[in-house]
Amino acid sequence: MTIPQMLAFTIIAGMMVAFMVGRWRYDIVAICSLLAALAVGIVPADMAFTGFANDIVIIVGSALVVSAAVARSGIMEVAIRRFLPGLSAPRLQLIVLVTVVTILSAFVKNIGALAIMMPIAFQMARRSNVSPSMFLMPMAFGSLLGGLMTQIGTSPNIIVSGVRQELTGTAFTMFDFTPVGALLALVGIVFLAFFYWLLPERHRDQHGLEKAIDIKNYTTEARVPAESDAVGKTVADLHAVADGAAMVTGIVGATGHRRTPLPDAKLRAGDILMVEGDPDALDKMVSQSGLTFSERRGAATRDIADTGVIEAIIGESSPLIGANAQELTLFDRTGLNLLAISRRDQRFTERLGQIRFQNGDVILLQGHLKRIPELLREWDCLPLVERGLRLGSVRNGLLPVAILLVAMGATAFGVVPVAPAFFAAAAAMILAGALPLRDLYNQVDGPILVMLACLIPVSESLQATGGTDLVADWLTATAVTLPGWGALALIMIAAMAVTPFLNNAATVLVMAPIAAAFATGLGYSPEAFLMAVAIGAGCDFLTPIGHQCNTLVMVPGGYRFGDYWRLGLPLSFLVVIVAVPALMIVWPF
Repeated sequence: MTIPQMLAFTIIAGMMVAFMVGRWRYDIVAICSLLAALAVGIVPADMAFTGFANDIVIIVGSALVVSAAVARSGIMEVAIRRFLPGLSAPRLQLIVLVTVVTILSAFVKNIGALAIMMPIAFQMARRSNVSPSMFLMPMAFGSLLGGLMTQIGTSPNIIVSGVRQELTGTAFTMFDFTPVGALLALVGIVFLAFFYWLLPERHRDQHGLEKAIDIKNYTTEARVPAESDAVGKTVADLHAVADGAAMVTGIVGATGHRRTPLPDAKLRAGDILMVEGDPDALDKMVSQSGLTFSERRGAATRDIADTGVIEAIIGESSPLIGANAQELTLFDRTGLNLLAISRRDQRFTERLGQIRFQNGDVILLQGHLKRIPELLREWDCLPLVERGLRLGSVRNGLLPVAILLVAMGATAFGVVPVAPAFFAAAAAMILAGALPLRDLYNQVDGPILVMLACLIPVSESLQATGGTDLVADWLTATAVTLPGWGALALIMIAAMAVTPFLNNAATVLVMAPIAAAFATGLGYSPEAFLMAVAIGAGCDFLTPIGHQCNTLVMVPGGYRFGDYWRLGLPLSFLVVIVAVPALMIVWPF
């Protein structure tokens, strides 16, 4: 073993230990690993930042944006209520989510299948009052298993088909992977359905201040336009849209007559609704029911790039105390919209503009970002931490899904590679207004992308220094001493072990020729060994860095680096135990 090889193995081993300990944030560990690799010379200076241009970074960042836009569209909530209205048991929800993702991943890119189903997972978690972490990692693992079932399901299968054609003149066909892949997918779904409890319950981290000011009882008002789908529906129907997290507290008719918001009260065109709930639920109720804010509020939102929403608390000496927005002619004088107001332990039934401000009220203001700070100082209002709140975003439910389906179709038929397809889909979401421009960088999770970009050159150093060749020589020497099933299992396990440090495509390119060579040397047909490489490279269940699907769910699920092996290690053993005899039956030596 050469000194560069020793250094590469040492840095990667130290990095893995730091990840497992979990004392430092994952992006900091990745940055330090890259700096160490630069310092000892195993990563050249001109290659240090190539990871930022890597397809994996683009795919993960774009998929986060696409998934957020689909979530905001509300189409998934509609699908849940229509097709699975009574599905509330968490285990049944888990089975449905994993099964759908697994089947979709057989025919489209697994990252796309996962992106389209993540919003449904969040909605189901909210309905059953469990953490999304219960669903997201099993779904990511299901997407990897689903990719094993067809030739186009995952990159390793396509590459292995090419290697077989080079060796034998005949490539694997579309469904040559199905017998073993479908068996593994079925066994994996059963395992994930019954052993999800191996995964610790996690919640996405919130900053201390954000968590401390978690305000749930905002009150706002919305209008029922004549063309709204809400006309003729009942108050109970609106509550169902928000899953009970927002409620109508008052109704003012077009003539000014007040009505009691009983559950069976029907909504009429021109009604003004006083609505109370948490910001996400209010946004969902207003947007998905076709409600609108007043024309004056809409006028302030034309310049989207310079318009923002700020929370502020009214101070004890504020000149706003005792007045209301109507008396202050707030919009006319300042250009600011009062979107909502929250007061502890109090429910409002009067119009939003008629609520008199009190010391300690939390108000939600929308307007020009350069103007808001000046006015808050003038009014003695303390701005709270920006929390990405939104109310009443205009959304077309089908458009984000259509954009995602086009991107997935383009990749499935080989028209466009995955990275440009998803990057274009993310851009289309922004241009179409499916995701507000100001929310874009809240969805593109910086630490995850930095971690990936830093780890890619570190992982490639293993190949550049000849470390992978060293592993290949060891495998060849070991395999000749084993029986056929043992050599097959060794190849599969080695592919699983190497994949976190290379991407799965690179793993196949390195391992497939080795597997075919010593299969031939042992007098065996190479097909089972090539399939073993494809399965091992496609089943990275141990880390969040070996496959973009695992990375995609890390932050939304609140997972730590060491959480993956808890569920992934037994699943990996199960894959090996099932796949080895299955391959020997389907592809005899």
